[in-house]
Amino acid sequence: MAINFENALGIHQHTLGVRSRRTEILASNIANADTPGYKARDLDFKTALQNAKSHAGVSLNRTNENHKFGQSYSMEQAGESYRVANQPDTGDGNNVDVEVERNLFMKNSMEYQASLDFLNSKISSLRKAIKGQ
Repeated sequence: MAINFENALGIHQHTLGVRSRRTEILASNIANADTPGYKARDLDFKTALQNAKSHAGVSLNRTNENHKFGQSYSMEQAGESYRVANQPDTGDGNNVDVEVERNLFMKNSMEYQASLDFLNSKISSLRKAIKGQ
C-alpha cells in the first residue's frame, strides 16, 4: 500500500516553507533598519499558505524536459506586503522598528520550530508503522 505524504504530513509540510520565507523577510527588515527609504515588509501567513498548498504562481517556460520546474510569485501572490508603520517617520523614509522586527522574528522562529517538531513526530510515526512497531 502506497503512502500519500500529502495526507500523512498534512499542512505542516507547507507551513515550513512559508515560515522560512517569513524568516527571510524579517531578517531583511532588520538588516535594512538603517537604510534610507527602506519600507518594512511582512508576509500574510494565511494567503501565503493557501498559495503554497495550491502551488499558485506564474510558471516559467521550460525548453527541455530536463530543465527544472520553476515558479515565480509577485509580492501580492506570495502574500507579501509593506507593513503599516506604527511609529512616525524618522525623516529618512525608513519605517523599520527594530524591536518589533526582533519580536516578530522570535515568534516566527518558535512557530517554525513547532511545525518542525510536529513534522518530526509524524515522520517518526510513519517509520514505526513501516517497521511494524
